[in-house]
Amino acid sequence: MAYTTIDNPELYFQVKIWSGDGGTTQAITLDGSEDMAPNLVYAKGRSLTSPNLLFDSIRGANEALVANNTNAEATVTGYLNSFDSDGFTVGNDGAVNGGSDTYVAWCWKAGTSFSNDASATSIGTHDSSGSVNNDAGFSIVSWTGTGSTNGSVKHGLSTKPDLVIEKRRDSGDSWFTWHKTLTDGGYYLLVNTTAAQADGAAGIWNDTEPTTSIFNIGNNTAVNASGGTYIAYCFTGKQGFSKFGSYTGNGNADGTYVHLGFRPAMVILKKTNGTGKWFVQDNKRDGYNATYKSMIANTDGAEDTNSTALSIDYLSNGFKLRNSYSELNGSGDTMIYMAFAEAPFVNSNGVPCNAR
Repeated sequence: MAYTTIDNPELYFQVKIWSGDGGTTQAITLDGSEDMAPNLVYAKGRSLTSPNLLFDSIRGANEALVANNTNAEATVTGYLNSFDSDGFTVGNDGAVNGGSDTYVAWCWKAGTSFSNDASATSIGTHDSSGSVNNDAGFSIVSWTGTGSTNGSVKHGLSTKPDLVIEKRRDSGDSWFTWHKTLTDGGYYLLVNTTAAQADGAAGIWNDTEPTTSIFNIGNNTAVNASGGTYIAYCFTGKQGFSKFGSYTGNGNADGTYVHLGFRPAMVILKKTNGTGKWFVQDNKRDGYNATYKSMIANTDGAEDTNSTALSIDYLSNGFKLRNSYSELNGSGDTMIYMAFAEAPFVNSNGVPCNAR
């Protein structure tokens, strides 16, 4: 029995917390036992009002997108100065390096470049390029729209994505997100809002789920304007490392248990059948089995530390809700999750891990 192919998740995903020093630059080194050069960094100020910042190596370190608004990509030299061999370097902006403030970043490794000439390969209708890591089930994909009725884009993965998060770069538009548990291939969520899932019909995903080689795009300018530039982050679950699914709330402080097959390092939660915030929790900001410190991806607010409403237990094989909060565990409500591992429940040698 194959328990996992990834014994050390820190090779592909790490959480990092740091304090700003108010200087011109600060090198942020990841904490893992082995070096990891990130290709995607999602950074947020904990102690201050600040944007949810996303940087990736395909667009370049100075090119910032903000998850909690619809703004186009902006070139900012004070945010992320570089992707490094074991972390990243931040600049002098208070959003990442204020002298008395604290911060968190979630970092993913892709690393293998790819490009696709759609007319030559007959894969997709739009040329695409990016960076992919099939071991970890993660890719970053860039393409240019044609304004056509619909189309498709090679995502670089060797398996069907469970999650696609897409953003137009050159103009203001929302963060359209497809998750495998939404009603069907035409539905989406918006990272920058609290809205429930909605049906985009043919306009966003062309009413069609991704395949093992491509994801589909419709005729909406958010995904396919003539000359428009776009970026997508694609994930597929890997046993013992990542999982994407949903659970039904029970409205009880003795809440729903979700089996992952690993001890989580990060969990993102979002209610889909009604309005609800995007909750981002991890194993570094609390440091115990019970986590409650949440960043909210759709707002620029500081860290939410409501221990009663937001408490979740991180276990050796999953997580358990310890609250009756309607946006995380409302009775009969559906919540999606996106989870990444600190350690597999059982490694490739059959040795189990333990909760902290």
